[in-house]
Amino acid sequence: MTQTTPCRLFGSELSPYSVKVRSYLRFKGIPHEWIARGPGNDAEFRKHAKLPLIPLLAMPDGQVLQDSTPIIERLEAGQPEPSIHPADPMLRFLSELIEEYADEWGNKQMFGNRWRNAADAKSAAARIAERMVPDGDDAGRAVAAIAVEERMVPRLAFVGVHDGTWDLVDASMRRLLDALELQFGLRRYLFGDRPSLADFGLWGQLYEAWTDPTPRALIDELYPNVWRWIARMLDPKIEGDWDSWTSLRPGIAHLLETEVAGLFLPWSTANTAALAAGKDTFTVTLEGKPFDQQPQKYHARSLAEIRRKYAAARDAPGLDAVLEATGCKRWLAA
Repeated sequence: MTQTTPCRLFGSELSPYSVKVRSYLRFKGIPHEWIARGPGNDAEFRKHAKLPLIPLLAMPDGQVLQDSTPIIERLEAGQPEPSIHPADPMLRFLSELIEEYADEWGNKQMFGNRWRNAADAKSAAARIAERMVPDGDDAGRAVAAIAVEERMVPRLAFVGVHDGTWDLVDASMRRLLDALELQFGLRRYLFGDRPSLADFGLWGQLYEAWTDPTPRALIDELYPNVWRWIARMLDPKIEGDWDSWTSLRPGIAHLLETEVAGLFLPWSTANTAALAAGKDTFTVTLEGKPFDQQPQKYHARSLAEIRRKYAAARDAPGLDAVLEATGCKRWLAA
């Protein structure tokens, strides 16, 4: 049944997961109000929130949803058309896998670009401060911006971005951009001429990176197809059909092999093992180099969820062959 009463989406323009959900709502034509999270709506937010996290979607029937992927999955189940899932079950799982990569590993790329470089950190902090104190003067916003920067920069190490890992994370983002530039030269979206779940996940991170000065200059100069896709995903539309695996194979297989199997899944597996062992930090070898950070419970839940989806989809024709060939299967079948 089509929803007519608007839901209320609490989010932030600087949150990749918030804009991801907003883009999805626009694509589905689901009526909604965008509520920029701030002091003016703190009481309403706290009334709804189980956790102090955005995005938060308050539904007309009283349901409250948090966490971008569960929000999208819940809404998709209730309003399946137009679908964000390729009709081919194999391609659907690959889309889900790439979306998980975007949410968990792609966030390192975005977060590192935003907070490691002084110019980008000051830009992001100023924009956050403007939303925190919308009625404040320049001096008040400047003080708030300093506080934001001082709070966020130390979080780099917490998400695994520091001097010992940054070169790998930065190279990962450039490799992703290279792959997407070729992919979007042949089609409007990742799996064809209509947006998939993977598009929403990747776009949330890359759109946010593009709003920061340094990665924006990089994308604008070297990645015109990615830039056009970023703009397109602000209000995505069906412009054709899904592509076949024969057409998609070169770009998607490369992305799975280098990024998903090469970085994301071994890192996520090591994170889960560290939590199970009660470790405070863990180190995993990625591309022949040590990558270390603190383990995080959310990432372990993410890995368990994508393994659950794989178990449900593994009989899809051709799926295991693709996952085996790209190196993903060993991590998903564990």
